[in-house]
Amino acid sequence: MDTFLDTNLRALAKTDPELSARLAAAAPVHRYRFVRSRSGEPIPALGGPSGGIRPLHSLVDPVREGRRLISTVKDAGFLVFFGLGGGFAITAALEREDIHHILVVDYDIQGMAALLNSKPYLALWQDPRLHILVDPSPALIEQYILEHYQPILYGGIQVIPLRIRIDAEPERFSAAGEGINAAIREISGDYSVQAHFGARWFSNILRNLLRMKPVPDPLPELNQAAICAAGPSLDMQLPLLAKKRRSCFLIATDTSLPSLLQAGLVPDAVVSIDCQHISYYHFMQGLPGHIPLYLDVASPPVVASRTVDPRFFSGGHPLTRYVSQYWRPLPLVDTSGGNVTYAALSLADCLGAKQVELYGADFAYPLGRTYARGTYLYPFFDARQTRIAPLEALWSAFLYRSPELKRIARGDAWYYETPSLSRYRRLLEEKIPVLRSQVIPVEGLGAPLRIRKPEEVLPQSQPGTFPRASIPAQDFIAAYRKKIWDLPPVTGTIQSYLQGLTEAQGLVLTTLLPLAAAIQHRTPFLSPGELIARVRNSCVQKIDALLSRI
Repeated sequence: MDTFLDTNLRALAKTDPELSARLAAAAPVHRYRFVRSRSGEPIPALGGPSGGIRPLHSLVDPVREGRRLISTVKDAGFLVFFGLGGGFAITAALEREDIHHILVVDYDIQGMAALLNSKPYLALWQDPRLHILVDPSPALIEQYILEHYQPILYGGIQVIPLRIRIDAEPERFSAAGEGINAAIREISGDYSVQAHFGARWFSNILRNLLRMKPVPDPLPELNQAAICAAGPSLDMQLPLLAKKRRSCFLIATDTSLPSLLQAGLVPDAVVSIDCQHISYYHFMQGLPGHIPLYLDVASPPVVASRTVDPRFFSGGHPLTRYVSQYWRPLPLVDTSGGNVTYAALSLADCLGAKQVELYGADFAYPLGRTYARGTYLYPFFDARQTRIAPLEALWSAFLYRSPELKRIARGDAWYYETPSLSRYRRLLEEKIPVLRSQVIPVEGLGAPLRIRKPEEVLPQSQPGTFPRASIPAQDFIAAYRKKIWDLPPVTGTIQSYLQGLTEAQGLVLTTLLPLAAAIQHRTPFLSPGELIARVRNSCVQKIDALLSRI
């Protein structure tokens, strides 16, 4: 005769066979006592400190209690439940179509088996919106949320704790909360950037496709490389760089370019990733025509116009990945560090550099200075100083614009650090051990880079060759427009909609999500269906306007 556990495991095996197998191998233990509510539901209870029991749910009507709890959820389509218990609130959440994804976190696989042996949970296992993690590490929880939480489509995220269950293992659930918070911080940062730049990225990418050469230029092969950031330490490092100039391939970040040219050092390549037009200021003093300019495809077309040799690469935008997959393969450069020094280092590694020296990579404001001399801010502020706003006041206002400046002593000197600069430095430190290139930071006055050795020696990468575009750019853009227009409207839950898309349709929708974030930021409270419809129409209008000018 089948037990409730057998019934639950068979249903669970259809959606999560691994967890079903773990539960089948775990002998149910008597962690819980079960009592009946007045409405007849079995209620799991834990032992109390004085020998009594502590029920996890209402002993009167747990179903009504669960619905009342879920009725308080507003503007959150991704729910995380701490504790499975009897599943009453979870069941109530699954009754709402505006709840798009549910994650249940619980501990003690044997106790979980006991719960599943007390009653059928079939409504939970049969709903594709629900996933359960048993005995997960904080890192696994963080990874799951990073992979599955789509704030653009799901709205907010909310944790719903089962208090009595949490009180039994506070340390484990506290660690789970830290994993969730770490994921939310990363997702919030990404969403904020997408909300501000999503529309600009989309337009820039499509316009830059029309600028690309039919046959891409071959990538150079590097041995020794030097990367110049624009920190104040670059001023004192320029003499050393001048001595080594002939023996290395010099890559300038766009910010450092004017400083190098002013010092008589002409780089072999320049890298730019900023999608804002302010990056145009870095090239106001000119760019020698023979220098290749490596640009993220999402960079402003006006920046690409500053050189006769723009060389585009694919950064992190899903549309640039789509272009590489379906039109013309592009070099893949990691821009996830959020700053151009990180991208330049990724490019050098992509080009096969065995050794890379970093100049001007301060990630701080040593002695209160923000940038090396010659960068665009110097002439910018020179032109704007007045008797009542002298140059020193302009620089001070720029420096102290961050309310979170932290002064840090370094020997006899000191530097300011901001949360953004500290994050950039940390991401670079995490990137360096996984590179094939040996990275050598040149001593400066800023925050020192703490570089740990890689666990294994990686083989050197070789610059690839990239074939010509399969069709003209305007034909690719027109075909892309048709695929956007052919996306079906949203019916039912967003989860069922996403699962109903073909693989090709899912890829097209993914390319639209950064623009969707920008539209959602300007027009909040749109339902997922309304948002996708608006994004679809906006993209088609933008593409039609672009193609009409060709």
